[in-house]
Amino acid sequence: MEIKVLVTYASMHGSTQEVAEDIAATLRSQGVEVDLRSIRAVRSLEGYRAAVLGAPFYMFHWHTDARRFLVRFQRELTSGLPIAIFAGGPIEDSNEQWRDRRSDLDKELAKFPWLTPVSVQLIGGKFDPARLRFPYNLIPAMRNMPANDLRDWAVIRAWASALPEKFQLVVSH
Repeated sequence: MEIKVLVTYASMHGSTQEVAEDIAATLRSQGVEVDLRSIRAVRSLEGYRAAVLGAPFYMFHWHTDARRFLVRFQRELTSGLPIAIFAGGPIEDSNEQWRDRRSDLDKELAKFPWLTPVSVQLIGGKFDPARLRFPYNLIPAMRNMPANDLRDWAVIRAWASALPEKFQLVVSH
């Protein structure tokens, strides 16, 4: 049976898509066939041996498309299709921010008590005040925040590299 993994993402400004692309590349380098698609482009999970779902937190909430994906594909995800989840989190590098975003992620995932991901990874977020959209671009405190990027590519790649084993996939290099 062909080993094909879906890597799907929701992205507001492209940074989560960049992470998904890197995860897909990491999996491909391990001999896994990967389909990389935005959540909105996913019509079916048929033919996949596993899935990776990624979405950012924005204004303390996990992206709506990620929550809709879980609802839409509950049957497949409770019928043995393993899933790993990553979420873009803090945009300020403090222990409090990391702890709070992890707590937010745990609360979001608790809304799906049937969900049993093989791995959940909180990654750093990326923030660029120049890319804020209405109404957030009207909030002076947000416009005056410094741009930053807390995505740790080594951590992301290490997490992605461990996924084939967590998915119990046997791949040939």
